[in-house]
Amino acid sequence: MQNNKDVTSVVALGGLGEVGKNMYVVRHQDEIIVIDAGVMFPEDDLMGVDYVIQDFSYLKENQDKIKALIITHGHEDHIGGISFLLQNVSIPIIYAPRIATSLIRNKLEDNHLNYQNLQAYDKDTHLKFKYFEIEFVTTTHSIPDSFAVVIRTPQGIIFETGDFKFDLTPIGPIADFHKIARIGDEGVKLLLSDSTNALSEGFSKSESCVDETLNDIVSKHYGRVIIATFASNIYRIKHIVETCRKYNRQIMVFGRSMKTSIEIALENGLIQDRSIFIDANKAKSLKRNEICILCTGSQGEPLAALSRIANGTDKQISLLNDDLVIFSSKPIPGNAASINKVINKLYLKGVKVFTNEEFSDIHTSGHGKQEELKLMMRLVKPEYFMPMHGEYRMLTAHKELAVDCGMPSDHVFICTNGDVIELTNDGVRRGERVTAGDVYVDGSRIGDVGSSIIKERKVMSHDGILMAIVNINPLKKQLLLKPNVTTRGFIMVNENADLIDKIEKKVTSIVRESFAKGNYSYTDLKGQIILDLSPYISALTGRHPMILPVIMEVRQSD
Repeated sequence: MQNNKDVTSVVALGGLGEVGKNMYVVRHQDEIIVIDAGVMFPEDDLMGVDYVIQDFSYLKENQDKIKALIITHGHEDHIGGISFLLQNVSIPIIYAPRIATSLIRNKLEDNHLNYQNLQAYDKDTHLKFKYFEIEFVTTTHSIPDSFAVVIRTPQGIIFETGDFKFDLTPIGPIADFHKIARIGDEGVKLLLSDSTNALSEGFSKSESCVDETLNDIVSKHYGRVIIATFASNIYRIKHIVETCRKYNRQIMVFGRSMKTSIEIALENGLIQDRSIFIDANKAKSLKRNEICILCTGSQGEPLAALSRIANGTDKQISLLNDDLVIFSSKPIPGNAASINKVINKLYLKGVKVFTNEEFSDIHTSGHGKQEELKLMMRLVKPEYFMPMHGEYRMLTAHKELAVDCGMPSDHVFICTNGDVIELTNDGVRRGERVTAGDVYVDGSRIGDVGSSIIKERKVMSHDGILMAIVNINPLKKQLLLKPNVTTRGFIMVNENADLIDKIEKKVTSIVRESFAKGNYSYTDLKGQIILDLSPYISALTGRHPMILPVIMEVRQSD
């Protein structure tokens, strides 16, 4: 029987059945390597939640075994959770690509975290641990310095693609096809591959196609051009800068994250000309066809720069009739309604708007489509395969692509967060699950908001709150004043006097009946008010507001 000491495990702590919060763990005996620590942005039903991160329980239990955190690239779904991770788990060193390193440093400074062991790697870096040897392979993505991670383990090679596409005419470096193929020829035991676009047929468009389309649009427009895109898409920003230089436009930048990305691009030499960026005062002296406004807000975020401009609330920019607004992005699932609101406001202002739906070449994904996923499969030639980074329908579609490429169906593992895949002398098998799940971040507080809090917030948003204020003398078990009922988001108090009066009388009855039973308990009385009042209000109104009893105790013995 296989000795467990000879087993190499791959543990998924995030990124499966979802798009975001990527985190994968490779373990052999007393050595753990963590790959990525991303966040996921909440859907609308997670009210008040800023981020969703991984449950770090497994890493806390095994933090003495952690040797390093390795980052594949600098997108939020791969680095956004680092600050939260470092507050909970001891990480000896973080290895990240050059651009990601700059983004992580900014993130740590914003969170007032003093972490010194952050080290940049490149395509030539080799890391050696007791059981693992790690090297990196250049890939193409929508952010510079994106890499696949190759881990040589006692049980064979694990190839983790990171996020990738195969672009033959990229803005930045081309993927290292030769190195991928060479590693594939060595024999890869397990492939973990990006599944984001596994449902999309064909090849993704080249970033250079976007460059050509933006060139064409900007060259023909004689007013201001306003471009909204992802701040993290540094290659897109780079060729927007080059297009503006070509057509003698200077750039005003709006949005904190956009300014940060541009500063990082300047520091790392990806953008050469700092003089092309101007402030609002300099723009006043320029003609309209000499100005480009580059901003955040391509996803309709209420507080982002483009939303402020569309609402007319931005202090520096007012829309003009001959402005042209370009959405150089694709809607993230769940954001379509917010984006449409912004677009409608822009049209109401009389400006012209280009979206990716009208011009399919003003945005392209950084994730490979089906033919690119097949090409990765053919180059790596893995013995076993675990699709990662995607919803279950994406993971399943990726499995079907692998089977089409000749992979035996039972060699493909569709996993969920918490699943463990074990590499042994005899092959690859499923192991015993570990703790994994979602942790909600509300403001700076981690894990204080659980499912019960989210449920309460949903109730408040749907049916509102009713507060019943009761003044009692607990010593005499006596109601001192008539209960006072007030509401928020339930009914208009002034317009529903009869209903409020009925509820106050019901509260009076509940309190007196509770006192008549004998022993008084503050907690029991609150519970009884909620228990009896809820069905009463439901019968009167058909609604279920959150009931908050407020009991004021006045202790008078005389």
